[in-house]
Amino acid sequence: MAVDVLTEIVIDAPCDVVAAYAADPSNAPEWYANIVSVEWQTPPPSAAVEVGSRVTFIARFLGRRWVYTYEIVAYEPEQRLVMRATEGPYDMETTYTWEPYGSEGTRTRMTLRNRGGPGHRFAEPAVRYANRKDLRNLKALLEWRMDPDA
Repeated sequence: MAVDVLTEIVIDAPCDVVAAYAADPSNAPEWYANIVSVEWQTPPPSAAVEVGSRVTFIARFLGRRWVYTYEIVAYEPEQRLVMRATEGPYDMETTYTWEPYGSEGTRTRMTLRNRGGPGHRFAEPAVRYANRKDLRNLKALLEWRMDPDA
């Protein structure tokens, strides 16, 4: 059974801010606990990403070093980003979605979904735990940046 994990969080920051930051792979080591570094395989675009962009993520997960090259296969600014592994130990697809949350437009509901990967029984709980931790890191980072007193 492959992994299929969907997690979500509400971040007290506008959708455009959250989406722009999260969609930029260069920011991943700041909020993904397991990502050590990022290497662009295509020239970084002027915006966060564009369809066809390729980036390699080097991570430490489950006690191992993991190297994945992802290609951006869909990108709708401030709405959705889909990345698919083109190189690495497992097929994996990662999807982010963003939508304004609440009536004032100052909050964002973000989802993070990972599908594919290893089929052993410990993989899905580990991915779920990591995704929740990463979204909490993103929330804390962006809310701190939005705080005028920080």
